[in-house]
Amino acid sequence: MINIRKLEAELWESADLLRAGSKLTSNQYCMPVLGLIFLRYAYSRFKKVEAEILKDRPSRGGRVMPVEASDFSAKSALFLPKEAQYEYLVNLPENIAAAGLVNKDGHPMNSLGEVVNNAMQLIEDQSEQLTGVLPKSYTDFSDELLAELLRIFNNSALDDVGGDIIGRIYEYFLNKFAKNIASDDGVFFTPKSLVKMIVNIIEPKQGVLLDCACGSGGMFVQSGDFVNAAGMNANSTMTFYGQEKVEYNAQLCLMNMAVHGLTGVIKSGDEANTFYHDAHNLNGCCDYIMANPPFNVDKVKAESCENAGRLPFGLPSVNKNKEVGNANYLWISYFYSYLNEHGRAGFVMASSATDSQGKDKDIREKLIKTGHVDVMISVGNNFFYTKSLPCSLWFFDKAKGEAIRDKVLFIDARNYYTVVDRTLNEWSEWQLKNLNAIVWLYRGETEKYTALLQEYHDYLHAEAEAAENDDLKEAVYQDSFANIVSQLKEKLSALRKTAKAEVDAAGKRDKKSVQQQYDDRIAYIENILTVAKEAYWLYEKFGEGFYADVLGLCKLASIEEIEEKGWSLTPGAYVGVAPVEDDGVDFAERMAEIHRELLSLQAESNDLMDTISQNMKEMGI
Repeated sequence: MINIRKLEAELWESADLLRAGSKLTSNQYCMPVLGLIFLRYAYSRFKKVEAEILKDRPSRGGRVMPVEASDFSAKSALFLPKEAQYEYLVNLPENIAAAGLVNKDGHPMNSLGEVVNNAMQLIEDQSEQLTGVLPKSYTDFSDELLAELLRIFNNSALDDVGGDIIGRIYEYFLNKFAKNIASDDGVFFTPKSLVKMIVNIIEPKQGVLLDCACGSGGMFVQSGDFVNAAGMNANSTMTFYGQEKVEYNAQLCLMNMAVHGLTGVIKSGDEANTFYHDAHNLNGCCDYIMANPPFNVDKVKAESCENAGRLPFGLPSVNKNKEVGNANYLWISYFYSYLNEHGRAGFVMASSATDSQGKDKDIREKLIKTGHVDVMISVGNNFFYTKSLPCSLWFFDKAKGEAIRDKVLFIDARNYYTVVDRTLNEWSEWQLKNLNAIVWLYRGETEKYTALLQEYHDYLHAEAEAAENDDLKEAVYQDSFANIVSQLKEKLSALRKTAKAEVDAAGKRDKKSVQQQYDDRIAYIENILTVAKEAYWLYEKFGEGFYADVLGLCKLASIEEIEEKGWSLTPGAYVGVAPVEDDGVDFAERMAEIHRELLSLQAESNDLMDTISQNMKEMGI
């Protein structure tokens, strides 16, 4: 799994190099650095697709036919000429002028900056949507500085091509170097797990997809992955449109889409200000809407909004300055208005919007009465990388089945997540599947739920077989997920006791290696147990595949019930509070672990104090 925090720290180091070695402002050097990340990321994708192409490549005279740009185009991937490949750039000789290199126009190149600029131009020649987008200002940097940057970004972590890594890193840069941009109008990058949840519930297959606050393009990337995983070609079945007010974001979006082999029409600048412009003339035409718009924007000109249309339920509250004081319901109205007669929408919104009063409440009532509000999900704190605020995911569906047309599924997922670190939570892949499964059952798609249960069994069996451990096989080949969890816990407890005894008995030189061997085995079983617990979490609630309201988690509410709640769309108002469950942690065992950690930290502190004292003596203090 990619260590994104470590990667971000290394990228920060690269930015420090840029700052120290140039006179550029943060905005000026942000894009060139992102251009290098793009090159590295594009090369990772290129090598992966190249390997797929070469699997079945014909040969002539004993030689495999070389790959061509058309091969990559057929797989919706970006072709990289040799001179634009990261491996080529990072291994160039130190003296560029003496290497006899020429650019695409045949002119000699005398600096590394010229070579990187040429690489960017070569890539733009491969993709019409990238024309004029990639940075080409690398001659502003010395060869030494640029070579060091290339080395820093030659990081294997960027080979993890799944997910919007560029967007995540971009947000990190904005937060570090240009906080006034990162926090402007409530703009912040959408975490991968939220994007995946939206895509999984919307289920894009074919048609027009609009993200009118598209940022770095994460919605497009995940949608493309979803469509391709279903055996279709995203560029053939989907048409992607985006609006993004901030030019930098729009450039990143185009770069991000290109590296994932996607094509789309992205508009930016004033004409892409969604409050005042339907830049693509798509009102009432979209099959899918996905977005994470800026929350709680104020000072939006009411008259300009009204003239721009797309307000089927009327304007939100307008103040004495003829401004909309909170634009959340402008966004909500736009998303609904853009949908065609069978369209689906999924978007992130501030939690406060589910229960806001005044004109917002009037709009919400009209919206609910359409019968097109589909699913509402509450998300807990710390899902955003730079903000701790909670949020809600809203879903519309204008083609809901008759059985659920006048109902809304409420899911309160505020207490269901995986802790990444002290300030960041996310949904794991299995948690995403579990939440998605609740929606499947609500929609009557029991075959998908059944397939997920089988996927759990297959995974657990495969992991046990791979370990070649009979005890582990016995544990996972139980007749129920409850028994599997119980057996795995017993195996773990026994293994920990054995580990302690073995480490205590080992010689001083061998203690570390013995501990590591047992740590690896314990971690392996813990990972399997984590998946087994998720399987049990799901099966315990929904059995063989029948939707049921679960206290504290989900509730299927009628429009009449929602009216009784004052037209609130807050999941917590419907699902109630779940009973407190035993977290399964052995108190005595955990206290022993904490005690060992404390002793270890105390020993480190004593060693540090001894070192400081010795240094001070040597300095004569």
